[in-house]
Amino acid sequence: MELGRAGWVLLLLLLPALGAAAPGEFDPYRVLGVGRSSSQADIKKAYKRLAREWHPDKNKDPGAEDKFIQISKAYEILSNEEKRANFDRYGDAGESQGFSQQQHRQFHRFHDGFYFDESFFHFPFNSERRDTSDEKYLLHFSHYINEIVPDSFKKPYLIKITSDWCFSCIHIEPVWKEVAQELEALGAGIGVVHAGYERRLAHHLGAHSTPTLLGLINGKITFFHNAVVRENLRQFVENLLPGNLVEKITDKNYIRFLSDWRKDNKPHVLLFDHMPVVPLLYKLTAFAYRDYLSFGYVYVGLRGTEELSSQYNINVYTPTMMIFKEHIDRPADVVQAREIKKQLIDDFLSQNKFLMVARLTSQKLFQELCPVKKSHRQRKHCVVLLTGEGEKFAEAYEAFLTFAVANTKDTLKFVHIYSDRQPEFADALLMDEEKYHGRSAVVILERRNNAGKIAYKVLEEAWQGSKEDNFILLDLLDQLRTDPGLLSSETIVADLNDELAPMFLIRWFYSTLDYISDCWDSLFHSNWREMMPLLSLLFSALFILFGTVIVQAFSDSSDTRDAPPSGKEETATKTEKNDASFSKESNSRIPKKGFVEVTELTDINYTSNLVRLRPGHMNVVLILSNSTKTPLLQKFALEVYTFTGTSSLHFSFLSLDKHREWLEYLLEFAQDAAPIPNQYDKHFLERDYTGYVLALNGHKKYFCLFKPHRSGDEGGTVGLCEDYDALQHVEARGKPSCSPGSKSIKNKLHKLSFWMERLLEGSLQRFYIPSWPTLD
Repeated sequence: MELGRAGWVLLLLLLPALGAAAPGEFDPYRVLGVGRSSSQADIKKAYKRLAREWHPDKNKDPGAEDKFIQISKAYEILSNEEKRANFDRYGDAGESQGFSQQQHRQFHRFHDGFYFDESFFHFPFNSERRDTSDEKYLLHFSHYINEIVPDSFKKPYLIKITSDWCFSCIHIEPVWKEVAQELEALGAGIGVVHAGYERRLAHHLGAHSTPTLLGLINGKITFFHNAVVRENLRQFVENLLPGNLVEKITDKNYIRFLSDWRKDNKPHVLLFDHMPVVPLLYKLTAFAYRDYLSFGYVYVGLRGTEELSSQYNINVYTPTMMIFKEHIDRPADVVQAREIKKQLIDDFLSQNKFLMVARLTSQKLFQELCPVKKSHRQRKHCVVLLTGEGEKFAEAYEAFLTFAVANTKDTLKFVHIYSDRQPEFADALLMDEEKYHGRSAVVILERRNNAGKIAYKVLEEAWQGSKEDNFILLDLLDQLRTDPGLLSSETIVADLNDELAPMFLIRWFYSTLDYISDCWDSLFHSNWREMMPLLSLLFSALFILFGTVIVQAFSDSSDTRDAPPSGKEETATKTEKNDASFSKESNSRIPKKGFVEVTELTDINYTSNLVRLRPGHMNVVLILSNSTKTPLLQKFALEVYTFTGTSSLHFSFLSLDKHREWLEYLLEFAQDAAPIPNQYDKHFLERDYTGYVLALNGHKKYFCLFKPHRSGDEGGTVGLCEDYDALQHVEARGKPSCSPGSKSIKNKLHKLSFWMERLLEGSLQRFYIPSWPTLD
């Protein structure tokens, strides 16, 4: 008996050693590749290196995610001194006092005849035993930003932030699992963020504790603050949705609702059901398709819906969904089932997203209805009716609608457009021809690219909807199937105006309401850590405001005791201040040398004098030719001499005979200030740019331009030629003209000093370029 008891004691003492020596156990030191004596700096360095290498967003290896999780778990253990000490002592990071889960499993293997129930040692919050049902919902930061946030404009998301060693997370797990499965089947999105492995995402979401539940819709985050029970979570997701998604329909308003297709440019959907409240599935569907369809709900058990149910022959015991387009007296499509599933609804609605002859009200709708051809087998043509509003055009539209219903095909889309609302589109196709004024026209078109290029053909006569018009259009469509070259005309159309976009004031009003709502929610529900920046800003503003008032009050009382100076003294003081400031400003630009240093800008010094010019420095370049070099340099030196004391200015000249192409490339970015003649102009090479001055900022890649002073302007010399171009043309004809003497050439820089003043003030127009061209 004593021998057996001694054996049990020895066995229990050997358990830690057996557990630590077991092969295949999780060893954070081995995962990070560090020794047991490594410092925290070495551990952190190893973790960063491995995390970058094995991050799932960068490493496409199938096992990268598992490896990344192991690396994060290992760092979580070794970066915490208490967990690290527990692992070094017991082989586990938890406070298991030597009886770790791995030791327990090893003990279970050690003796088949001696059995402990594993659940006795099983901790559900351990990451190795984490519920696998959450794995398909796990979110990473890049996945959340690039996919989940854009998708939240189509469906709301319910997101849970959890972590290891979280007892509250275990408590809500059964409710979460049930609600997640239920909401996902209805069309809501589900996400799980592990705060231990995705700290950046958890911080981005504003979660500072676990568990945290939040909702995401239209890119906006809303926190859940109630008890975690099924009813509260369902109601939370339902409250995320806008309140005007589904309209309650009765006998009194169904005609008005269905007739709004003209104003909304959308098909209208009616769901008949015996439930008094709108089902959540229907609300989620309405949110997903709100850009394409309008939704109404009919409670068939309510008094006041009998006429509506009788009108469309509704079975009150079976849910029925109807979709109405241009004709409100009969549905365009119907689906009826005892249990309407999400997949059935999606298939039904995706085939009926547009009217039979939808009106082009935006560029987005135009791109969806008339997509760009991807191949010859995927050609899609649009038959467009360009018409107007009012009874005058009603007959032509009805005839076009009848033709469209009878000839609908997968490769054809029939649409119409109001010419007065989209005038640029109509003018590009009809060329403003007289025969179409005040009448409807039909155009067959095909989009060739996303830049607006289309191939088209216009019916020769205006569309009146007669039998002859129908035959002509039908014959053209038959020819188009065998001869794509029928669309012989090409043009480029501008993007369509968004006719249904809300006004700016309305958008601003709704944005303001959303902002106020967010602030209100943050004020009463956010934790103090989130509110500290706002509170700090508020109290700082109040402190500055009251401090300013108090200081102003004391200063006013002291000023009243001082006698104000007389008018003469005040004038003299102002004059002295102005003189002092003027002298100070002038002294900052006193020339340091008795000459102006002007260097030639060549391909040798081009990089140092312009491309790599120090920030804040500018190079003022004079454009000259061999024949005008001497007089222009003399005048240039006189004009800029007073500015040579500014150390940030450098002065150069550029030979027009050598570098004309470089100059003309720069001037293309200053078309408004210095018009360049068309490249096919016969006098293009004779253009005279001598006397132009460019102030070049090499660091910020912009320049300012000085145009030469013309003799005919004020302050010029009477009798001189208007400009050098005219001079050359006159000489070419052999007629007498004034020669471009040195006085005329120097006069081009007559007002350069005033331009330099504005350059230093920063009031000149700047012309930016993408990069400096090479100087060959």
